[in-house]
Amino acid sequence: MEALRPNSFSLAYRKVVRVPESEKQDRCSWKRWNISSIGNSLGSRPNASKSLYRTSKSYGVASVSATASLDSNPNNRMMRKIQGGGTTSTLVTMINEDIGVINFLRGKNFFITGATGFLAKVLIEKILRAVPDVGKIFVLIRAKNKESANERLQSEIINAELFKCLRQIHGKSYQDFMLRKLVTVVGDVREQNLGLDAEVADVIRKEANIIVNSAATTDFRERYDVAVDINIRGPCLLMSFAKTCKKLELFLHISTAYVHGVGEGIFMEESLRKEATPPSSFPTLDINLEMKLALDSLEDFKNKGLTRKMKEFGLVRARKHGWKDTYSFTKAMGEMVMGEIKGDLPLVIVRPSVIESTYKEPFPGWIEGIRMIDPIISSYGKGQLTGFPIDLNGVFDIVPADMVVNATLAAITRHGMAGKGDMNIYHVASSVANPLLLKDLLTFFSDHFISSPWIDSEGRPTHVKPIKMFGSMDEFSAHISRDTIQQNSNGKLPQEFENSCRKLVERAKYLADIYEPYTFNPGRFDNSNAQRLMESMSEEEKSMFGFDVRSIDWKDYILNVHIPGLRTHAMKEKAGISN
Repeated sequence: MEALRPNSFSLAYRKVVRVPESEKQDRCSWKRWNISSIGNSLGSRPNASKSLYRTSKSYGVASVSATASLDSNPNNRMMRKIQGGGTTSTLVTMINEDIGVINFLRGKNFFITGATGFLAKVLIEKILRAVPDVGKIFVLIRAKNKESANERLQSEIINAELFKCLRQIHGKSYQDFMLRKLVTVVGDVREQNLGLDAEVADVIRKEANIIVNSAATTDFRERYDVAVDINIRGPCLLMSFAKTCKKLELFLHISTAYVHGVGEGIFMEESLRKEATPPSSFPTLDINLEMKLALDSLEDFKNKGLTRKMKEFGLVRARKHGWKDTYSFTKAMGEMVMGEIKGDLPLVIVRPSVIESTYKEPFPGWIEGIRMIDPIISSYGKGQLTGFPIDLNGVFDIVPADMVVNATLAAITRHGMAGKGDMNIYHVASSVANPLLLKDLLTFFSDHFISSPWIDSEGRPTHVKPIKMFGSMDEFSAHISRDTIQQNSNGKLPQEFENSCRKLVERAKYLADIYEPYTFNPGRFDNSNAQRLMESMSEEEKSMFGFDVRSIDWKDYILNVHIPGLRTHAMKEKAGISN
């Protein structure tokens, strides 16, 4: 195998190793908008004034026809006569300058990786609901064959509860609509040519306008070789493929705000540097060396315990260079390599902080799986965790999934229309614009489970006490020891109960250890670029594609949106939430 040269970023290092009350209801809050009948008259040039109007029905109808005319009023007011589904309504809409999200996305063909993941599904749902006349969406799915990939498409996307609003909109034609828009692509970002069939690859090269890379491993302590494969090599192989796409207008990469690594102060929306900044004690980063080390370590650790050793090795390498964990370290290196090899390709990097359940769309509280802060919430609600170590004055940066998606679509429009081969970075984060204190966060979910106890599988409520907060790991460890001793006060607990206590202690310490870099994180993320992007949108666009984190009432969101959604969709509380 050819040696990896500094700054060459060789990718051939190995083959893949396999808050109004009305909006708190679990309902589809989106109202259908349509501009198809006036798109030609207003044109598709950037910043052209466009009208956005909606039907009088909550979820709209499959087809809406309209006639429109602009008057000479200085305010550019217009009257819209909308007919659809037998209902006629008249709306007055103010035309403002906008960035033209809907007009730009109409007819565009997407190629999306990581399509069955949490965020990508929210993105696909929003595109299909807001822009039903979008072109094709090629969804890359890892599977052994096309049949298996189609099964995953059906079970993980088309049949997912997330898409219930689209099912209501399209009714009996829902399946047909989804199968006309979504094109299953069997492949893997870690393989040469993405593992695509040659004919399929040619179709994508000819038709794709926008590529969105959402494929990643988000395990904080992933095996180093796996994380390097997916988070570094994968994006670069995809970018190499993108350069062969004839109609490509933009490449958008979903990263994470935590690529900045350890540090204090405010992190800006800027590209990352490989060089250690004086007086930093961290060594200069050689990405090719890290990729080679990941490969070589497979041979070194090939005996029993490979997975554990590779996870430990990833943490060692990350912390050596100033990152919290393997996830943020490899995501950072992925960004760096992409910046080096992008050439003239227009690149947008979206860096969300901690992505949690939807704020409003397609309905409040949708989430899939137990995510970043959720293991702590879940463990506490089930009585398995009585306290947690945090920076008592610290901030935890959370952002709802639908805001990340809206920011992504706005960025695609702004830079897709610009057509420049530059790189633009957006933090979708809240720690500067609307900080959520960690002690408030823990208080919120403590209040929630005290008033609405978790119901176990046998229908019994789990009563919990207010969660205790500790300012250091030492204080937390002492608390865990005292807690265990109190439960074992007579020293003669049955073996089964003793084992149960030991498991609870181990889980508590594990959660505290894995989250320590985040619960004692002094850094915050500037989101000036994202705010400027949002401020360039018209009021109508902000209503449809809003991502203003300043508007979030954290207490309401955590108590009434996120935790109820978590209990329903991720924790699968069968007995329901008690009152």
